Amino acid sequence: MSFFTINDGKNFKKFETAQDHKRVLEGDKGKNTGGMGAYSPSRLENNTLNQKILENIIDPTLKGLAELGTNFKGFLYAGLMIIKDEPHLIEYNVRMGDPECQTILPKLKTDFAQIINACVSENLNSIDFEWHDDNSLCIVVCSKGYPENYEKNIQIDNLDKILLESNEFIFHAGTKNIDGKIVSNGGRVLNFVVRSKNFKKNRDRAINLINQVNWGNGFFRNDIAHKVINE
Repeated sequence: MSFFTINDGKNFKKFETAQDHKRVLEGDKGKNTGGMGAYSPSRLENNTLNQKILENIIDPTLKGLAELGTNFKGFLYAGLMIIKDEPHLIEYNVRMGDPECQTILPKLKTDFAQIINACVSENLNSIDFEWHDDNSLCIVVCSKGYPENYEKNIQIDNLDKILLESNEFIFHAGTKNIDGKIVSNGGRVLNFVVRSKNFKKNRDRAINLINQVNWGNGFFRNDIAHKVINE
C-alpha cells in the first residue's frame, strides 16, 4: 500500500492512497519493475487502518524530523506492508510515487498549485482538499524487454488521433519529440489513466485507448487491479 501525506513544516494532511503492481508479468509474477500500473484508492484502505498509519508511523516520523531541525516540507510517501490489519513501514520517499501519482492526481478537484503554495508558505491548514468520488486506474505501457534491455527511439504513432473524455488521461513517462515525431525514450513509456466509479470499466477503457496507439514495440499488463475486479 502506498500512503501519501503532504507536509508544510508545521502541519500535514493525508493525500489519498494507491496500490501499485511492481511485477512485470500478469498475476504479479516476473521481475520487479518501477511499476506496471496502479489503482486508487487502495483496496486495503479503511478509516481504522488510516488512523493507525497516521498515529503510529506518519506523526512520529514528522515529529522526529522536526526535532532534528530539518524543517521538512513536501510529500512523504510511505511504502507499507499491511499484515493482519497492522501497518508496517518498508520505505519512505520524499516525493509522489510513480505510477501512483498519475493515478491519484486526476482524482483531485482542488487546484494543485494552490496546495503547493500553501505547503511552501506553511499554510496547509487553510485548504480543504476536495476529491472526485471515483476510482482511478493507470496502465503503464513499456518497451519490449523492460525491465532488462530494450530499444529506444522507436516511433509511436496515432497518439494525436486518440479522443480522450474528460476523465481520461495519457501521461508521457519515457518519450521524446524528434522533428515532430514521438519516439520511445525509456523502459516505461506511457501511462493511460481512466477515472470512473468502476474499476473494471476503467481498465477496459484504458486498454481500448492503448489499442488505438500504433506502436509495435510496446507491451502492458491486462490485469491491473485484478484484486479488486471480479471478472
